[in-house]
Amino acid sequence: MTLHSSSQLAATRDILVCLTEEGRGDEAADALAYALSLAGMAGAHLTVQSAARRLTVVAGRAWGIVQDLVADENRRLRNLAQALAERSVSDAASAGVTCTAEAPMLAYPDLIARLTARARLADLTILDAEAREADLDRDLIDGVLFRSGRPVIVVPSGWNSFRARRVVIAWDGSAQAARAANDALPFLRAAEAVEIVSVVGEKDLSASVAGAELAPHFARHGVNVSVNVLPVAGYVAETLRTQVGLFRADLLVMGAYRHSRLQEWFLGGATQSLLARSPVPLFLAH
Repeated sequence: MTLHSSSQLAATRDILVCLTEEGRGDEAADALAYALSLAGMAGAHLTVQSAARRLTVVAGRAWGIVQDLVADENRRLRNLAQALAERSVSDAASAGVTCTAEAPMLAYPDLIARLTARARLADLTILDAEAREADLDRDLIDGVLFRSGRPVIVVPSGWNSFRARRVVIAWDGSAQAARAANDALPFLRAAEAVEIVSVVGEKDLSASVAGAELAPHFARHGVNVSVNVLPVAGYVAETLRTQVGLFRADLLVMGAYRHSRLQEWFLGGATQSLLARSPVPLFLAH
């Protein structure tokens, strides 16, 4: 990134990254490296929540044995989460980033509530992607999106450093898309090229603000912006994935869940599809 780009990113002063330790040994950690990279460029403070879910057991016939097994597993998870928090602080120090870290361990709903509340105190939350819909990480993404009032960057596997030289904005004229695009403005101003992409043919956008009308707004903010209207090719998400590749984008900005989560779960939707498989990090707001 250029000096000009770094100065634009300086509007982001407080970054939260949430890591969930479930003890499987396959937890993604790209979000931490991505967040460290962005915090270093922006000169931002990084807060790490290395969280573990506390397991509980209902009393039954083998209560004593099961209780001991659960206690052992909880100790293991707590130690793993604490070790990750300590490693995060060490990595941040090596990168010259100011960092604070905590390792909370709570029951499932309390853990989601705590991390969501912490997201309200940051400019931006960075989370690892999770393809499985029934997973702690996916519930955390949804919780932060719907209840924090803050934007989220969801980082797919393999993206361990921040870059946003070329950015695609998925624009359907919705309030969610407007919120995401506005929240992403520091990144858009720092980018070399930004493309507003409207995918037409799947739903009626006649009452929406066209991307061509949005472009002057961003141009006034110093964004190097262009507009592209594309016919849907199969599904909106697949059309966006293809265009992200053609534009060589580093970041996709979009409003999350224009339909309810239940509708997306049953009927499919761009948010669910891209959360499961995105070629680049997703900048999301609701």
